[in-house]
Amino acid sequence: MMPIETMISANVKQAVPFFGVTDMQASLRFYVDGLGFKMKNSWIPAPQESNPDGKIRWCWLELGEAAIMLQEFLPERRPKETLGTGASVSFTCEDALALYHDFKSRGIPTRKRPFVGNRLWVVPVTDPDGYHLEFASPTDAPEESELQE
Repeated sequence: MMPIETMISANVKQAVPFFGVTDMQASLRFYVDGLGFKMKNSWIPAPQESNPDGKIRWCWLELGEAAIMLQEFLPERRPKETLGTGASVSFTCEDALALYHDFKSRGIPTRKRPFVGNRLWVVPVTDPDGYHLEFASPTDAPEESELQE
């Protein structure tokens, strides 16, 4: 019989961040137009459902093998707390610096210049709701180096 640890680890396939957003259109401009994610699934409430406005309320986005989900808060359900406080999502990449140049060409600013931390080039960005994302790739560059342009 297979050990329980093996069964559990073989069963778990992927972690997908699920962000509540305040403006789906602004989020889609950031993730799809700015970062290059592709929409794989979406949900628009039907006329008989609550709050039908013909707009996407939820979506599943992918970039390479990574995915995120976004769902727009209903106006009466928006949290009063700052979104994303204390958490960030790190995407492991082949070449984070290539993504940095691509993001920059699409008008996406980084929180700070790409830097080396924990033997990774790190490209930090923030979405329209304040969620922190990092795109990182392995490097031999010295710790705390910053990209010189």
